Amino acid sequence: MPRIALATFDPSPEPHPDRDLPVLVEALRTAGADAVAVPWDDPATDWGAFDLVLIRSTWDYTERPAEFTAWARRVAAVTRLANPADVVRWNTDKRYLGDLAAAGVPTVPTRYLAPGDAADLPDGPEFVVKPATGAGARLAARYRPGLPGERDRAAAHVARMHDAGLVAMVQPYMAGIDAEGERAVQFLGGRLLHASRKRAVLEPGIAYDADKVAHPGLEVWTPTPRELAVAEAALAAVPGGSELLYARVDLVTGDDGLPRVMELELVEPNLFLFLHPESLPVVTSTVLAAAGSGGAGGSSGRPS
Repeated sequence: MPRIALATFDPSPEPHPDRDLPVLVEALRTAGADAVAVPWDDPATDWGAFDLVLIRSTWDYTERPAEFTAWARRVAAVTRLANPADVVRWNTDKRYLGDLAAAGVPTVPTRYLAPGDAADLPDGPEFVVKPATGAGARLAARYRPGLPGERDRAAAHVARMHDAGLVAMVQPYMAGIDAEGERAVQFLGGRLLHASRKRAVLEPGIAYDADKVAHPGLEVWTPTPRELAVAEAALAAVPGGSELLYARVDLVTGDDGLPRVMELELVEPNLFLFLHPESLPVVTSTVLAAAGSGGAGGSSGRPS
């Protein structure tokens, strides 16, 4: 009976913020695993007692990324961690988009403003400001430079992030999102699992510190051949990408009409199993296989 910990920020009973978590725990138990949801920051947990630690809804890590990546390294030293600690560290900082672009992967053009840098903001079309470490559109906003006071609001947004020690990202707003939405292409064990589409998260005029719906208008999506090609190219460019257990590539349509990577979710992506219930048996069997190929106290920290 493999022991599997599903790392989360909140292990409370249903209704759980992570709709997939209780479903996946129950499916793993039914399949014969000793599966339990565990807070990732619980100091009393003996992570080495598990055959696999599966990162799921650790959705508060963006507020303390250094603590989270240190936790991932500690866990990977005593058992198998999915995804691997080196991948987790790389993917928690969205400056990875620069690595993907350097590898020839079509991405949304991005500039980074670290604390101390001037707020060099575009004069042209709409743009987005968000933190390099963030999730769920936290501290993200969309700006239209032609409006009175808009650049000042954007500069204040950057200053707020710099005061908190955060690196700011500046990207052109991809107008294709308004027409075609954002496509989330999910992979498991290196193979396509399923795909989804959501509508625009950042509405004009919504403040950066306002609460936002992370996945509005979510629906099943069939990825196009071009979308699959870009998603697969992004995964091929990930350092240590051959060791990924799960991955989600978020795509948008660029001004040239071709798909571009908006984000690469390798830490704690929502699997959207409630939208794709047919994927649950595949996820369950793949997770069980990853746990079985490891072993409590294993030193690799990496799924096959």
